[in-house]
Amino acid sequence: MRCAILSNLLLALTLTFAATIGVSGDPTVAAAREAANDLRERQALFQRMEAVTGVPWEYLAAADQWERSVQAVRRDLPKRDGLVALYIPPHVWAGPLNPNPSDTDPRTVAFFGGMGRDANGDGRADPNDPEDVAYAFARYLASYGLSDDDMRIALWEHYGSDRTVRRIEQFVRIIRAFGTLDLDEKAFPIPRGHHYTYTSTWGSARGWGGARIHEGTDIYAAYGTPVVSTCYGIVEVMGWNPYGGWRIGIRDLNNTYHYFAHLSAFQKGLRVGDIVKPGQRIGYVGSSGYGKPGTSGKFPPHLHFGLYKDNGRTEWSFDPYPHLKRWERESRAKGKGRR
Repeated sequence: MRCAILSNLLLALTLTFAATIGVSGDPTVAAAREAANDLRERQALFQRMEAVTGVPWEYLAAADQWERSVQAVRRDLPKRDGLVALYIPPHVWAGPLNPNPSDTDPRTVAFFGGMGRDANGDGRADPNDPEDVAYAFARYLASYGLSDDDMRIALWEHYGSDRTVRRIEQFVRIIRAFGTLDLDEKAFPIPRGHHYTYTSTWGSARGWGGARIHEGTDIYAAYGTPVVSTCYGIVEVMGWNPYGGWRIGIRDLNNTYHYFAHLSAFQKGLRVGDIVKPGQRIGYVGSSGYGKPGTSGKFPPHLHFGLYKDNGRTEWSFDPYPHLKRWERESRAKGKGRR
């Protein structure tokens, strides 16, 4: 009898644990599910703010995503890990002349011209309440008008940076194209059915054009092998670079720049400003570069793939190799990777 009770208890605990971490038994499944739920909840909040203020929800989401991306890599900015990452400084929230920068009384905040608002009727204009923050920011944007030009002016007045406004507008276009915030999927840059090989080469010495380090990973493949986008993003750069030859730069919603160089050709019809998705063909492996436009054949054909992070002020290269290995595994699991 005691054994039967223990067996049933064990079974119940096992089922509870499985339900918590996912059917696969992998704790990452539960984490991924939680992240997806957060994205849906965040999107729903911004869409509610659009219904109330008329401000397109994509602008709220794009500004939030930009702040989220720079907070992750900047030490001078407070990190807001909650549902909304939008940060409104205390003197702006409470009002520049408010003697109490921590003021949450909607009446005195309004009296001193603060941006803070009480969105949910709890009697507080709380800078740590996602609804209050989203509503306050939406009301601020709406005060300039509701057109794209109005949004651009409002964003510049708030952030004071052409670079920031440009990034947010790029994010708006990406979000609008897919109608969702769940855009973190990645793909390996060489599609299934094509042979390739690569090792970790980031940081190696390079000499052409002066001493420098190699800011990427070289993926060797046959000339003309298709190259696909690794992310959801916007084509930011296309054309010739003396080092990279024919190259494409794509920016994703994490404010990461994906760099594809030494191509032999671009995918027909692809243009700067186009929105792309993981696995979408963008070009072909080649050996272009190290000279004036059209120079080719100074090294074996390969794809140079680089990743660059933008913190709102500067941009720097980081090692793409660990990310490529992970995307390769994920692409294989989805039938997108190498056989």
